[in-house]
Formats: sequence, C-alpha cells, structure tokens
Amino acid sequence: MPKYLIRASYTAEGARGLLAEGGTGRRAAVENVLRPLGGTLESMYFAFGEEDLYCILDLPDHVSMAAVSLTVRASGALRSSAVALLDPEEVDAAARRQVDFRSPGV
Repeated sequence: MPKYLIRASYTAEGARGLLAEGGTGRRAAVENVLRPLGGTLESMYFAFGEEDLYCILDLPDHVSMAAVSLTVRASGALRSSAVALLDPEEVDAAARRQVDFRSPGV
C-alpha cells in the first residue's frame, strides 16, 4: 500500500480548531477520514517551525490520496503537501528498470 508524508500548516481558523479540539482530537479526525478509504495513519507529529504537522499515511492508491488532499484543503483549515514515499525494495525495482534517456545537447 502506498505511503505518503504529509506536511501541513494550520491557518488561523485551523489553529483555533486545534486549540479547541486538541491533538488527540485531530488524530481521531484524521483516522476517521482515512478509514472509509481503506487507509491508516502510521504516525502523526505536531511541530514548531514552518510546518505545524507531519503525518505518514497508508492509502490504497494515488486517487484516494488526491481525494483526501482535495477535501482537506478545501476546508481552508490548513495548507498541505503530500510526498509519495518509496521503500527500499521499490527503489531496487526502479533501479532495475531500463529507461531510454538522453541528456540535453548530447
């Protein structure tokens, strides 16, 4: 199952909701979003700095990730980005694939 690293920053509205609901409440909300899509929350951490939140999600496919991303971002409560993560075996498989590539100007 594909894994995704989510990096998110709360808007003022989202931060007010986090203050009211707490971190465990937000974790439960994330789990409730993922469960019907066949996904799970592997880890969730709040942070200081440019981003407020880091999560690692497991979802069945990219379409499910896109659905989650579009829905959550449309709420206006946060800005986020998703990074598809590869395990070492997937990198091994990629390294074995032949790719016909020519550098520019060569």
